[in-house]
Amino acid sequence: MKVLIVGSGGREHALSWKIVQSPAVQTLYAAPGNAGISQIGQCVDVDVEDLEGLADFAQQQQIDLTVVGPEAPLVAGITDTFVQRGLRIYGATPAAARLEASKSFTSELLRKYGISDLRFAIFDEPGPAKAWVRREGAPIVVKADGLAAGKGVKVAATIEEAEAHIDRCMVEGAFGASGKKVIIEECLVGQECSIKVFTDGETVVPMVPSQDYKRIGDGDTGDNTGGMGCYSPVPAVDPETFDYILNRIIKPTVQAMAEEGTPYVGTLYAGCILTDEGPQLLEYNCRFGDPETQVVLPRLETDLVEILQATVEGRLNEIEAQWRDERCVCVVVASGGYPGHYDKGKLISGLAEAEAKDEVVVFHAGTARRDDDFITNGGRVLGVTALGSSFRAARDRAYNAVRLIDFEKMYYRTDIALRAVEAEGT
Repeated sequence: MKVLIVGSGGREHALSWKIVQSPAVQTLYAAPGNAGISQIGQCVDVDVEDLEGLADFAQQQQIDLTVVGPEAPLVAGITDTFVQRGLRIYGATPAAARLEASKSFTSELLRKYGISDLRFAIFDEPGPAKAWVRREGAPIVVKADGLAAGKGVKVAATIEEAEAHIDRCMVEGAFGASGKKVIIEECLVGQECSIKVFTDGETVVPMVPSQDYKRIGDGDTGDNTGGMGCYSPVPAVDPETFDYILNRIIKPTVQAMAEEGTPYVGTLYAGCILTDEGPQLLEYNCRFGDPETQVVLPRLETDLVEILQATVEGRLNEIEAQWRDERCVCVVVASGGYPGHYDKGKLISGLAEAEAKDEVVVFHAGTARRDDDFITNGGRVLGVTALGSSFRAARDRAYNAVRLIDFEKMYYRTDIALRAVEAEGT
């Protein structure tokens, strides 16, 4: 069969890497892809938000299954576009993708169905929003309602910080239409985790939990990023906690979406926080995470293509996903200056040496080719991923591989998965 991956980051390289392992797959395309994906498939120059162009390509090449990586095309309606043309596609419809595209929609849905009792309020004018903040006090969380590339959320330690973020969203227009409405929530404290599932709208098949690192600096300092590293499993997520998140949060949400007439089909990602009172949902994403995918898929033993096909065909009840026991750690290697200004076009060395290490995979994110060389082409450049029998073994393998790689102003955190090593005690 022929498979098309939509996207260009580390998540898409991880999906491509896993998909080509299926004996059912003869040809892999990626639009637009990256230099890493080009080693295992064919990259095509079609933008992820050119929905008609992507559908045209899928028809012309007789693609059997399209798998969507990023959220933007899902929210824009790529699934509806493909289905209307009789093309098979894995990904949520735009109606279902509102779980990520509109935080107010999600909060109201969870309240309506008794899934969450988190205190929140929704505003479309800055004055009432600020008044509510002053009444509630700080710390408090202010979120742009729509998609904002992970930068629309502010955990404000003071009332002044909260009001400044309200202005950034609603007055300065930093996030465009996504910030015209804000949602303000009570601040929760605890360790975060990500639980992703496959779902065909009825059956839910969970993936193994993961935990990522959002801040740019060691010790969780500095600006938020798209993710500087990740590990799986999560010592803090014991079986009881996992079952609670799955059966009290995720499955009821899938049932609620079906009852609303907008069934959720695809990957649903629950970002949760483990409070002293129990797990709480922080947000839903309507797709595979990045870099969470890079530590989840290496642990998957079951043929990913079989799972994706069963999801699209509404027979996920036939699937029982099997997972490796090994620990997995991903360290993101970034361009100096990220998440602010950074340069592109820097020559990358040491990739072959890193990839030659046992149980190591180097997933490309922001890379391109220049003749026979690999060069930097983004903020997050690589996701160096390793498996091991313990977190210490997996972490050591990942960092040993990272140290073989070099490019000008290369940057990475040095504390990825350290808390997992300490929790495991080996």
